[in-house]
Amino acid sequence: MFTHLKNIETAFKHIKLFSYFLIAACTIISCFALYKSYQAANIAGSHIYILANGKALEAFAADRKDNIPVEARDHIRMFHHYFFTLDPDEKVIDANIGKALYLADESAKNQYNDLKEKSYYNNLISGNISQQVTVDSIQLDINQYPYYFKCYATQKLIRSTSTANRSLITQGYLRNVARSDNNPHGFLILHWETLANRDTTIQH
Repeated sequence: MFTHLKNIETAFKHIKLFSYFLIAACTIISCFALYKSYQAANIAGSHIYILANGKALEAFAADRKDNIPVEARDHIRMFHHYFFTLDPDEKVIDANIGKALYLADESAKNQYNDLKEKSYYNNLISGNISQQVTVDSIQLDINQYPYYFKCYATQKLIRSTSTANRSLITQGYLRNVARSDNNPHGFLILHWETLANRDTTIQH
C-alpha cells in the first residue's frame, strides 16, 4: 500500500514538473510570437503602396531628414514653376499664382501684388506674351533652420516677334509645415525676394 502511495506521489511530481515545463514552454513561445508580430508590424509599417494607373506600386518609407534636400529643392522648383509659368490668359495666371501662394508666405503675395499694381499681368495678356521658367540650380543650406536657399533660373518671355531670356536669381528660407494636397512637401517659403532678373539674350 505504501509502495502504491509512493508511486502516486511520484506520478504527481512528474505531472507537476511536466506542467511547469509546459507553462514555461508556452510562455517562451508566446513571447517569441509577440516579438515576431511586433517585428512584422514594423516591417509592414515601412512599406507604402502607391496606386498609379490602376496598379499598386510598393515604395519604402524613409526618415524625413534623409529626404529634406530632395523634397526642399522640388518644393522650391514647384513654387518657381507656378509663380513664373504664365500664359496670356487671366484664368491660367490666377490658377498658377494661386498654387504658388500655397507654397510661400506673404512675401510672395507681396511680390504678386507689386507686379499686379504695375500692370505686369495685364501687359502679358494684352501683348499675348507667354512666360516660362527653368530652374538651373538651387543652393540649399540644411545646417541651419529655417533652411536658406538661393535659386538660379532662366526665365523666357515668348512674344509673337521675339523671345527674351532672362537670368533670374531669388533667395529665401524654408520652414516645416503640415503636408496637404496643396503643399505635398510640407515646406513654406519665407522672406522670398528676387535678387536679379535681367535680360541675357533676345532672339527675333
